[in-house]
Amino acid sequence: MSYDPTVIQTALVRLDRRRDIRDRRRFQLQRELYVQNPRLREVDAALRGTMADLALLAVGGKPVQADGPEIAAIRARSEELQKERIHLLAELECSPDELDGAPACPHCGDTGWAEGEMCVCLKKLCAEEQLKALTAAMHLTEDQDFDRLRLDVYSDRSWNGDRAPRETMRRVIAACESYARQFPNFESKNLLLSGSTGLGKTYLSGCIAREVTCRGFSVMYDTAGSIFDALAARRFARDPEEERQARKAARRYLGCDLLILDDLGSEQDLPSARSSLYELVNSRLQAARHTIISSNLSTQEIGSRYGAQIGSRVAGLYWELTFYGNDLRLS
Repeated sequence: MSYDPTVIQTALVRLDRRRDIRDRRRFQLQRELYVQNPRLREVDAALRGTMADLALLAVGGKPVQADGPEIAAIRARSEELQKERIHLLAELECSPDELDGAPACPHCGDTGWAEGEMCVCLKKLCAEEQLKALTAAMHLTEDQDFDRLRLDVYSDRSWNGDRAPRETMRRVIAACESYARQFPNFESKNLLLSGSTGLGKTYLSGCIAREVTCRGFSVMYDTAGSIFDALAARRFARDPEEERQARKAARRYLGCDLLILDDLGSEQDLPSARSSLYELVNSRLQAARHTIISSNLSTQEIGSRYGAQIGSRVAGLYWELTFYGNDLRLS
């Protein structure tokens, strides 16, 4: 799982902000409770004093045994103060956790990392930030998910002598839903959504992106032209900063768990586009990463346009789901 560094950084900032808000609220609560019962302030100060007494014994130079009378006396004093504190807080209808600032996440202590790995709390924030980015890039709507997809927008009549688009789309949607909800363990790692414009390829890609994101995986979306430009920019950068930014973008496209490459075939037919597509397809296949290509081109047409090497990989390792019917935007 490899979230974009920008997504992780934004999520960490949110995590820090939440911790700061809790600390401010805790400090304000403490001030209010001290006003309501000044004895609580005295008990807290006395508890801090017992901790200081233990520290002084440890550095005093005089040998002190852990079960000796000096430490036993301090511990007894601390226990009495703790009991009184709990009683005072109960009278004030406040739990010790509220005042002591227990972390919201017990696994990582609100740091975002537990045992060297990203904690579930940080993963959740990363998913939220990633979904924000995808929503902006793909123009996702709040109701854009598999549970609310409508089949009745597709005709139930035979189209061009073939089966009705609605029946075909029933199978296509079922396949896309299984792909998303079983990710990354669906039988096919890669999909080719092919067909004319206005049939819902990008819309279904958005449903997949939302589902896979909510399941905790990194998803990147962009048009073929933008992706190819970013990959080519590494070779033609005019200065080190431009090259650094281009390499950063390339790592995002090559390293995410799921890449959605939209509108393949709309970019200029240049040798650099063929080279970039080959690098993208081949690198992600070798790394066993998942890719969805959306295009007006069929597998055969992709081979004709971009070359046999790319065509053979798409034909052999992508599951083509064909959309057909009338443009929904014109109906």
